[in-house]
Amino acid sequence: MSDKTYHAIHITRDRCIGCVHCLSACPTKAIRLRDGKAVIIDELCIDCGECLRVCPHEAVHSHTTSFAALDAFDYKVAIPSTVLYGQFGGSTLPTEILSALRRIGFDEVYDLSSICELNCAATEEYLAEHPRPRPFITSTCPVVVRLIQRRYPSLCGQILPIEPPREIAAKILRTILPKAVNVPPEKIGIIHLTPCPAKMVSINSPATLAKSYLDGAISIRDIYPQIVNALRKSEEDALMRHLFPETQFSGIGMGWSLSGGETRGLKNHRAVAVSGVVDTMRVLDQVEAGLLQDIDILECTVCPDGCVGGPLEVENRFLAKSRILQLVDAAGERAVVDPKDVSRLYHRNFLSFDHPVEAVEPRPLDRDPAGAIRKAKRREKLFAELPRRDCGICGAPDCRTLADDVVRGQARLEDCLFLADKAGRREGPKTRAGKGKNDGTKKEKR
Repeated sequence: MSDKTYHAIHITRDRCIGCVHCLSACPTKAIRLRDGKAVIIDELCIDCGECLRVCPHEAVHSHTTSFAALDAFDYKVAIPSTVLYGQFGGSTLPTEILSALRRIGFDEVYDLSSICELNCAATEEYLAEHPRPRPFITSTCPVVVRLIQRRYPSLCGQILPIEPPREIAAKILRTILPKAVNVPPEKIGIIHLTPCPAKMVSINSPATLAKSYLDGAISIRDIYPQIVNALRKSEEDALMRHLFPETQFSGIGMGWSLSGGETRGLKNHRAVAVSGVVDTMRVLDQVEAGLLQDIDILECTVCPDGCVGGPLEVENRFLAKSRILQLVDAAGERAVVDPKDVSRLYHRNFLSFDHPVEAVEPRPLDRDPAGAIRKAKRREKLFAELPRRDCGICGAPDCRTLADDVVRGQARLEDCLFLADKAGRREGPKTRAGKGKNDGTKKEKR
């Protein structure tokens, strides 16, 4: 199932008008305009969803699991991101949302907040046992992992080797469900409900697992209407309120969808949280330069304000954030996970990566080292000729990228309109009009 070139972000060519919004927003310069349409360079794309976020014409879309795909399984399990709890009005409890998911077709719904707390406790143990290197970087955001693999390969060894809660929860369910429900493992479908298309990438192309324990990821935006229809008052909701009051959810884990939530529960280690792709890259630049070594753990999420700012959510992220903070306060600081269980799973390596994160080799200018050196020199020479306005009109996001594309044979220097206009002025009116002052024609007298 793993495919190193899998991507969840795609462009619908018929809808693209070549407006360059996505070109400017892409943090890894993975988008070009070709024949007036945006195209994605697979080797550079990290599926951050910034293009999806800014496209005004709905030309960018994400591939996630369809609800119809669940028909392939006899027993269906939903593991919703805690972001889901912030998508509804203040009177809607998490228990009611979980009940609604059961009504729309899931046989089992697994709250993730307790596993988030478990992950936090395991992180505490790992940091206590491993004083170096510093800082470690959390692996919850798959875009951050991809970004490090491609742009900061020297930091791969600093990614905290504990699986994110969604994979831990799925692994636990894979272990206990077949016997508990008497269903063959291959007939049990475990689906993550996600605010982010990159979760689909981590399922199809896991960076740290031989195979993901999840079978797919459904967009919160896609499943939201069905949940709303199922959110009606019933005897089941009243029973759920009585049996599972809101305080049974982990307050530590509930806040994981917010920036700073992953490390909020750490008591003995210094943590710093950063969100948004631009700020994340700035901080990773500092870490790569050998700075921030007095920090134990760095929590990075590329979406603004954390997962609550994911491009596949429905609610305004500020309202969703406010609602989740209310839930965190209601649940309180009381731990719901037994530390002995955490320690046992941690020391059995049940929570660990299958293998370390590996760096992804950058695109070479040329497979021949001597040829690559020649092209690098030519690239610098071409860049010196360009106006450095970084306007994007040429189809590349900036002048340096255009120079790189030219030496790769994927663009022409003449694509720069400023150079073309300058050349036209040098050649004079003859080139532009086809005739000059001495073209041999007679002037009509006025």
